[in-house]
Amino acid sequence: MKTRTYAGIPEEFAKLETAKIVLIPVPYDGTSTWQKGADKGPEAFLEASENMELYDIETRSEVYKEGVYLADPVIENSSPEAMVDAVHQMTKSYIKRNKFTTVFGGEHSISIGTIRAFNDCFDNLTVLHIDAHADLRSSYDGSKCNHACAVHEASKITNLVQVGIRSMDQVELDFMDLNKTFFAHEMAADDLWMDSAIEEMTDNVFITFDLDAFDPSIMPSTGTPEPGGLLWYETLEFLKMVFKEKNVVGFDIVELCPNSNDGSSNFLAAKLYYKMLSYKFMEEQEDEVMDDSDDDLSFEALKAKFSSDDD
Repeated sequence: MKTRTYAGIPEEFAKLETAKIVLIPVPYDGTSTWQKGADKGPEAFLEASENMELYDIETRSEVYKEGVYLADPVIENSSPEAMVDAVHQMTKSYIKRNKFTTVFGGEHSISIGTIRAFNDCFDNLTVLHIDAHADLRSSYDGSKCNHACAVHEASKITNLVQVGIRSMDQVELDFMDLNKTFFAHEMAADDLWMDSAIEEMTDNVFITFDLDAFDPSIMPSTGTPEPGGLLWYETLEFLKMVFKEKNVVGFDIVELCPNSNDGSSNFLAAKLYYKMLSYKFMEEQEDEVMDDSDDDLSFEALKAKFSSDDD
């Protein structure tokens, strides 16, 4: 029987030994407090990915050819603490193998484990937290590994930069660095917020992306949707800047809560993941396809160039 691969890519690009990228699914939804279903997120994401075109027009690349290994899912769910430890250990094991390690959840509590792993392996780490919610509680419902505590530990052990925040409890102000927090209502009136956010980051950056950072008009299928969120192209513009100016060492994406009546959110999550990979490996892809002299050519000019080369 054929082994399942990420996005249905050929097996030659899906082998652990040669793949530069690892994808770890974590189908966990043990601590969410409103709409359940984030444990179904990884499967919905993988199914959507299999129906996605693999040529990225913007970057003129096929990043899957860098190799993407689909790891076995983390299925530990005996307790939030046990799940976090399992995610920590598996994520760290792939980082140590020099893989660009990515994780798809699951609810946001999984990020406690991913952040620990990356902080263990990279000096002076910035955690770029893109989310509607502050997630800074020290504990919630009797656990420090609750989704409402997703970046509390990161606020203590890393350089935490928060973007898109528009929902929080007053108690979280005690743990928030307002100089490194970019609230959605302020971002809407500040054309320079992207530059300001990047200025707060160190060289090594790990991105934890909660899909409810997006506005519900384009991403309704999350556990806790909040109005007033990010839109598609401004998000891509920001991410592209981060990948270009910083060393993004890995990322996770969380909180896809699939709706059986509408697969658009699943597909957005799939495209976001692939876009982030494309931005990470964009320069390597460009080097393989064209000389530096081609950088300023338009898409139409490139088509003409390649057509003439074929002749």
